[in-house]
Amino acid sequence: MHKSDLVAAVADLADLPADRANDVVSAIFEEITNALSRDESVTLVGFGSFFRRQRAARTGRSPQTGETIQIPATASVGFRPGKALKDCLNE
Repeated sequence: MHKSDLVAAVADLADLPADRANDVVSAIFEEITNALSRDESVTLVGFGSFFRRQRAARTGRSPQTGETIQIPATASVGFRPGKALKDCLNE
């Protein structure tokens, strides 16, 4: 499913025009992104939780030259599914 498919589904379920549904979906994504950038977790009860995950700096190897390189610390997003989502997937 792509964003356009999600927008179409929201428009159909909520009986909204497509452009209004697009605004709603975009606002939700933007607020999740803003919360994660502030290092806050986002919990959607029954669906799951998004949280910021830190990866420590480490040494690695360049696959082209084989030399050792430093890989900097980075942040990524983690997702932990909620009980309702897990139950739905395991029916």
